[in-house]
Amino acid sequence: MKKTFISAIDEIKEIDDSTSLNNFKSKYLGKNSILYFYFRKLTTLNISERVQCSTILNNFKKKINNKINNKKIKLKDNKLINQRNQYFVDYTLPGRKIERGSLHPITMIIEEIKEIFSYLGFETYYGPELESVYYNFDALNIPYNHPARNISDTFWFNSKYVLRTQTSGMQIRILEKNPGPIKAIIPGKVYRRDYDQTHTPMFHQIEGLIVDTSVSFANLKWILENFIVQILKKNTKIRFRSSYFPFTCPSAEMDIQDKYGNWLEILGCGMVHPNVLQNCNINCNIYSACAFGIGVERIAMLKYSVSDIRRFFENDIRFLKQFV
Repeated sequence: MKKTFISAIDEIKEIDDSTSLNNFKSKYLGKNSILYFYFRKLTTLNISERVQCSTILNNFKKKINNKINNKKIKLKDNKLINQRNQYFVDYTLPGRKIERGSLHPITMIIEEIKEIFSYLGFETYYGPELESVYYNFDALNIPYNHPARNISDTFWFNSKYVLRTQTSGMQIRILEKNPGPIKAIIPGKVYRRDYDQTHTPMFHQIEGLIVDTSVSFANLKWILENFIVQILKKNTKIRFRSSYFPFTCPSAEMDIQDKYGNWLEILGCGMVHPNVLQNCNINCNIYSACAFGIGVERIAMLKYSVSDIRRFFENDIRFLKQFV
């Protein structure tokens, strides 16, 4: 038994993996091992010999178990060391910066505008960007000879459809299904053939519509003045100028003075023209309506002090990172 123990000690020293260690355990401690062969022979001995031999065998078993457990720990430590060496991390190196994403500044402005008008009871509607001539021009009282119908001003898809030039067409769609009273805003993209420091071929507009039994221009003016204070978070010089839109009468444009003292047009507004209401079978003797169209990019330019509208669409990361 002593020679067997010495042989086992020499053998376990050479083991360097878990599989070999399991085979070693089966060889010396398994049911068909040398140790258990001697344990089965104990029944043939007398009591004094049995006690003496069982003590020797149990000591052998205990020592082999200790050797196996120690070897397991050593193999585990070696494995961790190898893993550390394989995936070495230098903790003295500076950390890697995790880039933080953000909504586009135009999207942030749209969401803020929706929230402001939602508080006033306005519902949000969306409409198609490819609009029929009827909803984009005819139903809005825009005459056939109006410059907006020219191919130099509008993106025509074919003779019946255009890329919408304003979100006002949704007024008609809403009024056809809901004669009033109603308070609605319609955000979305619109398209016009224009490109300079304050215009782009595609921009965002939010149309507003109020239909009720006693709506006046004074109501419209109060809503827009309070909207400007809330969106810009400051008192700003504003002015209303008389203007002309085929679908409103009277009509006005609202300007805001920037920090350089320049006036920037941000929206058009007015009382909805009776012809537009009649196109939707709205009784003008009962209901009156007012509407406004907000240029989202113009609001963003004033809010963020941006002088060129094209910066919002050039995808310059250095510019966009300012809004994270």
